[in-house]
Amino acid sequence: MKLLAVTSCPTGIAHTYMAAEALQKAAKEMGVSIKVQTVGSIGVENEITNDDIREAHAVIIAADTKVDKSKFQELPMIEASVQDAIKDAKNLIERAMKLEKKDFVDKVYELKQEQKKKRKGAYQHLMTGVSYMIPFVVAGGILIALSFAFGIEAFKNQGTLPAALMQIGGGSAFALMVPILSGYIAYSIADRPGLVPGMVGGLLASQIGAGFLGGIIAGFLAGYIILFLKNSIKLPKTLEGLMPVLILPLLSSLIVGLVMIYIIGKPAAALNSSLSNWLQNLQQGSAIILGLILGLMMAFDMGGPINKAAYTFAVGTLGTGEPSAVMAAVMAAGMTPPLGIALATFIARNKFTKEEREAGKAAFFLGISFITEGAIPFAAADPLRIIPSIMIGSAVTGALSMLFKVTLAVPHGGIFVLPIPNAVSRLGLYTLAIIIGTVVTAILVTTLKQKRE
Repeated sequence: MKLLAVTSCPTGIAHTYMAAEALQKAAKEMGVSIKVQTVGSIGVENEITNDDIREAHAVIIAADTKVDKSKFQELPMIEASVQDAIKDAKNLIERAMKLEKKDFVDKVYELKQEQKKKRKGAYQHLMTGVSYMIPFVVAGGILIALSFAFGIEAFKNQGTLPAALMQIGGGSAFALMVPILSGYIAYSIADRPGLVPGMVGGLLASQIGAGFLGGIIAGFLAGYIILFLKNSIKLPKTLEGLMPVLILPLLSSLIVGLVMIYIIGKPAAALNSSLSNWLQNLQQGSAIILGLILGLMMAFDMGGPINKAAYTFAVGTLGTGEPSAVMAAVMAAGMTPPLGIALATFIARNKFTKEEREAGKAAFFLGISFITEGAIPFAAADPLRIIPSIMIGSAVTGALSMLFKVTLAVPHGGIFVLPIPNAVSRLGLYTLAIIIGTVVTAILVTTLKQKRE
């Protein structure tokens, strides 16, 4: 029996490949042939061909973003999240093996409806938009940081390299951030017809000062307006070709644009401005509490919905192109869990298996790269001891980062962006916050875990 699978997570970095590896490992143990296509940050890898589909019994879609399932319409299908694949790949494979092609239509429909209720909806649409937005924010943020390397105000001298870097990073990549977010939220809801009104609404949100929050509203508005228009407008077959190229983009862009300008724009702009002012005027105690809460969120589910909510909030604070204290706290808190576990496997070797000690080495490199998911295998194996430990360590790091008033100009990259001059303020104190949180995590893990025979 041959199975197929597709894995994809919002950032396309860690969960995508961990889910693929879990499915491959489980299939090997069960004696089942499986081919896994990954849809990650670098695109499609190990792509499934038509020959694979003809030979396959069923397909497993383990994804938290929108995946093109049209080519699998002849196969029985299991839909799940990447977390399901990581935690219980065997169960997914067993369910896929039990499916019969003659029951395809009914079973796939039931599974789709069940999954839509449980795992899709607003969160998936938002994460689809975020996943497409992140490369623009990362590229733009690093280019802005490189511009700052010549001096915080060097970009003001027109015609210079710092000015060019700021124009590319801040004036172009960052300018596309909100339209891309809005466009792909709408795309997740309504497929390709949602792109035009979504991006138009996102651009308007940027222009009227509604920013990141306005872009999210515009994306959802555009997606659901497209669905409404598609269901409401019925044309003769001879004119159906006008729907995707003229009627839908024109009417949806008009409606979204007018709603953003006259109804949603001003309240969203006021809310965005209030949030920015609140962050700028945080008192010391409030800032520390915010850092602590963000740290807890980053470690709680290590790449899941709560982690992504904290990260998305932090990315939104970079929208002005200015370095952000919130972004600094979130990245530091996200690095701490895998780094703390890696340190624990080194200082308390007798409390970890040989396989776990080897995984600790990988967790170290994931941690310094700001990939919190490196802690997942350890948390899955011993959640009652690991999860509280990493949450406390990350909370300490987030609170210290805010206490030290560190700011960060880039949304990703871990230690590899820290050497860029002016990318992070107070580099020594920032490093100290990460080290302290790492040590706290390691101490808690080694204290709570029992010796292994």
